[in-house]
Amino acid sequence: MKLFSPLLLALSLAASLTACSNQPAETMVPIEIGQDTSCALDGMLLADYPGPQGQILVAGLAEPMFFCDTTEVFNTVLAGEQALRIEGIYVQDMGQARWEEPRGHWFDARQGWYVLGGKRHGSMGPTIASFAQEAGARRHAADYGGKVLKYEQITREMVDLSGGALHDQRM
Repeated sequence: MKLFSPLLLALSLAASLTACSNQPAETMVPIEIGQDTSCALDGMLLADYPGPQGQILVAGLAEPMFFCDTTEVFNTVLAGEQALRIEGIYVQDMGQARWEEPRGHWFDARQGWYVLGGKRHGSMGPTIASFAQEAGARRHAADYGGKVLKYEQITREMVDLSGGALHDQRM
């Protein structure tokens, strides 16, 4: 019997829900991860992994969809077939959060600076390092390599998960 992935379940729920969240969109804010917070895409526990993580606030869902890696966040947001009414996208500022055990320092992903192709890995291997300030992104790129980009410069081709979590049969 084939089981549905947590992401497919969340997408189905979001598409089928007609009630709005208990919070108006303007008051939806990121929440901190806990020891049992799991990734919407693959079920991994966020607290167990390094690197920048993210969350997407969706109208109709009381809790954010969490992701253990920024590449997964971008892949979900940029998926052309998604049926999510996104109210907010938040990632961690790695200029302030500890890479090995990131907590807090959430900011609006659409305002961020990103380093693509650097040597530092996140939960799923190579990741996109997220920064609230351009200077932090430039320092990271100087130390670990990679290209500095703004949110709107990241394309779907840059965040292809084929061969990653979506196809990992061991999870």
